[in-house]
Amino acid sequence: MRITSTSCICPVLVCLCFVQRCYGTAHHSSIKVTRNQTKHTEGETEVHHRPKRGWVWNQFFVLEEHMGPDPQYVGKLHSNSDKGDGSVKYILTGEGAGTIFIIDDTTGDIHSTKSLDREQKTHYVLHAQAIDRRTNKPLEPESEFIIKVQDINDNAPKFTDGPYIVTVPEMSDMGTSVLQVTATDADDPTYGNSARVVYSILQGQPYFSVDPKTGVIRTALHNMDREAREHYSVVIQAKDMAGQVGGLSGSTTVNITLTDVNDNPPRFPQKHYQLYVPESAQVGSAVGKIKANDADTGSNADMTYSITNGDGIGVFSISTDKDTREGILSLKKPLNYEKKKSYTLNIEGANTHLDFRFSHLGPFKDATMLKVIVGDVDEPPLFSMPSYVMEVYENAKIGTIVGTVLAQDPDSANSLVRYFINHRTEEERFFNIDANTGTIKTSKVLDREETPWYNITVTASENDNPDLLSHVSVGIRVLDVNDNPPELAREYDIVVCENSKPGQVIHTITATDKDDFANGPRFNFFLDERLPMNPNFTLKDNEAAAAPSPSGFVHAREMGACGPAMQKPSCPPLV
Repeated sequence: MRITSTSCICPVLVCLCFVQRCYGTAHHSSIKVTRNQTKHTEGETEVHHRPKRGWVWNQFFVLEEHMGPDPQYVGKLHSNSDKGDGSVKYILTGEGAGTIFIIDDTTGDIHSTKSLDREQKTHYVLHAQAIDRRTNKPLEPESEFIIKVQDINDNAPKFTDGPYIVTVPEMSDMGTSVLQVTATDADDPTYGNSARVVYSILQGQPYFSVDPKTGVIRTALHNMDREAREHYSVVIQAKDMAGQVGGLSGSTTVNITLTDVNDNPPRFPQKHYQLYVPESAQVGSAVGKIKANDADTGSNADMTYSITNGDGIGVFSISTDKDTREGILSLKKPLNYEKKKSYTLNIEGANTHLDFRFSHLGPFKDATMLKVIVGDVDEPPLFSMPSYVMEVYENAKIGTIVGTVLAQDPDSANSLVRYFINHRTEEERFFNIDANTGTIKTSKVLDREETPWYNITVTASENDNPDLLSHVSVGIRVLDVNDNPPELAREYDIVVCENSKPGQVIHTITATDKDDFANGPRFNFFLDERLPMNPNFTLKDNEAAAAPSPSGFVHAREMGACGPAMQKPSCPPLV
């Protein structure tokens, strides 16, 4: 475009910005229109105007948290049309216009009337316009500009997730990562160092360290031992301004617990133990406990107990109580103070879960010696036999000796023993016992045919301790004597046929005897000589030795002899 003398230059609105940096200096800036110039072929200078607006804008800046008594100066609007005669009026609209930001409509000066917080709102979008005060017509098109809130370091770093609770295994290598903490700073990360955070450790050295840039906490010592110290409270600080003096800081607490590993073997507090066990202890019962200590916890302290040697290895057994981690000693065989008064056991306790990383700290087992003292107990009398069997003849006189039982005090005191029968049953009332000698005698006459066997109970007690009782079963067999005559098995009513032949067996007579077999059969049969003899019949013994029942045969001597009282049977005809 060629400019002539009659050409009109568009008015230009210049924006003057007043920016107060955080270090206190002030800058004024104005935006001017520049032109492109080119040479004409005839040597004339030809001026070309870039299409432009009357306003040329830059950002305004206002410092946050301004606490001065006067409104804070932000910047100045100026139009090329403004000749300083007050004919130009400046109008400001948009976010905060008239409330936060005010403008002198004559000079174009903009002020902030309130303290602003960048963390709540970072910038404001406004619109500016220059109009003719007389005609109210715009001298420039309305233009948009931004007032940016300039950050100051007014926010300290914050740990949003603290306090922290973390764990790390004991005996970890130095430099083992424990936790990464992160602090945030609400200040502007794009401006200065207000939001540049550096981490440091305030409490917890020399055990832990923190990476200043990443906030990663690491172990700082080798072989940290949980058994020596389990809990640590570490305080981490985050400081902005890259940690420089004057920066704001925040802190958090990290509670670190060392978790257990199996780095401690079990240990018996003593190398020798002594245990008293009464000889009356029941087989299968628990008679004592023993425990090895393990500084570890949980499964790392689990252990099992065993008997490895000793003369009591067959008499006692040991098991492990998983809840208390104690060894439970139990009795496998009866104890007898009079036979053996003590036993020796070698007991071992060994960890069940080994960590081979720490095998050099082993062996993870320990041994001790246990001496078991058998205690003497006042025991009841002991019979010479577990049961007795005796014999006595029936019909024996009252007071006849049946037999003798014997019991002795098994203890070393060898106290005298007394015997008695309780007579609680009917069978026991047939016998008495000598309290001093244990001799059993009859108190009634016995009848084998009524009761061939008696079962009685004899009790023995010590004179020194009558409450200690022993009982034994005594079986008494009653022996038979021949005190019962034979009897016919039944009443016989014999009928004989008149045509019976001489010598013919007409009936068999049997007899019984209540006595024992030795005193019963065999029998002799004969006709009673005190009665008149009947010549028609004879009686003959059955001499067969194998006959199951003693019997005699009645024979006919003469045919046709039937007694008048006998009923005649149907007899076969004679041939």
